[in-house]
Amino acid sequence: MKRYVFNIIQPVGEKPPPEELEKIMAQLGEIRRELELSEAWVFGCPLQEPGDSAVVRVEGEDVIATDGPYTESKEHVGGLTIVKMETQDEALWWAGRYSRVTGLPVEVRPFQGEC
Repeated sequence: MKRYVFNIIQPVGEKPPPEELEKIMAQLGEIRRELELSEAWVFGCPLQEPGDSAVVRVEGEDVIATDGPYTESKEHVGGLTIVKMETQDEALWWAGRYSRVTGLPVEVRPFQGEC
């Protein structure tokens, strides 16, 4: 089986109201349980806002860390899920379920080789 990452693309600063978010999270939990039962689930987790990130660079002998995202953008990866699928079509189908529940785009990307 090949591993895929689902990057859930979220607009910066926009979040649904708490009551709507609760429903979305419950539906995402159902999808996760289905993936776990089919032994396709590997890992998944929401990410903090881009402003909570840091970027590390090496300049000569120095390691420089700067606060904030690498690039300024109107969208960011709000969460990710890693799954094992037989085919890309299967991965796209599951990503479609995530997109339908969240209303957000989901980037599907295979890992290189076996990892």
